[in-house]
Amino acid sequence: MYINATGHYIPRVRITNDYFRQLNGLDSDWILQRTGIITRSRIGTDEDVVTMAINAVNDAALKIPYPISEVDLIISAGYTITDTVGTAAHRIQKRFEIENAQVVSIFSACSSFVNAVEIVEGYFRTGKAQRALVVCSEANSIYNDYSNPQSGHLWGDAAVALFVSAEQCSPQEAKITDIMTKGLANVGKGADGVCLYPNNGGITMQDGRDVFHYACIYLASTMEELLARNGLTICDIDHFVCHQANLRIVDNVARKWGVGTEKFFNNIHELGNTGSASAMLALSQNIDKVGQGELVGMTVFGGGYSSGAMLIRF
Repeated sequence: MYINATGHYIPRVRITNDYFRQLNGLDSDWILQRTGIITRSRIGTDEDVVTMAINAVNDAALKIPYPISEVDLIISAGYTITDTVGTAAHRIQKRFEIENAQVVSIFSACSSFVNAVEIVEGYFRTGKAQRALVVCSEANSIYNDYSNPQSGHLWGDAAVALFVSAEQCSPQEAKITDIMTKGLANVGKGADGVCLYPNNGGITMQDGRDVFHYACIYLASTMEELLARNGLTICDIDHFVCHQANLRIVDNVARKWGVGTEKFFNNIHELGNTGSASAMLALSQNIDKVGQGELVGMTVFGGGYSSGAMLIRF
């Protein structure tokens, strides 16, 4: 699979750590030390999951080497769904008049984006699609109780879009060389670690210690497994992108691998945890820093639990 273009949208509003001191007594420095977060992004009153998704697609569509009408598969990924019938994928098909596309919506917590790209791989291999659009939009603030002292300070909002094709469309396109995902509901708290009940408490992280523990394990081990089946090691990776749940988790993975943190693309300090959009968003923001021939390793972990990893050669 080849990456034809990436794009993203980040709301302008920022919620600072000082907001939580006034709201529930959490100290700004305590939040920073525990999470690495200084501010988090939040949608405006005129924005939602769909508007962010459309803006991200608009950003990416400027760079694709073919008419957007040639897309034959649209997948929206993410867990902060506001309409389970007329999904973000359907809204995008209508907005951009992509007449001949198959339309799918999926969610698997914070691994949703990587799960969606793996689904694209399946469509490509069976010959059912040739050019796909994956869009991941997370409006955590819709479901977040900011007064919750356990997790209300974690979440941010953003969207990312990715155009991919089965065959290379232009000379400098990056290639997704391999991808994998795992369901991990059988470990730790599993499906009870992070929950989102739309009409009964919203999004909560009920056992942060358990999430932290297994995120550190599977962000590392899933990437290691993917590298091993490609005859590669951590030393072969030029840049790393992890799910942006907590900067201490990323630092833990870096120490385990003996890799300097300068090799990691992060955005959690400014945007907070933007859910399943976060890893691809960090890459989209920093894609101009990746040199020709360099290898990017993306690894994610989400509630449920679930994990995924992807190798991208530029």
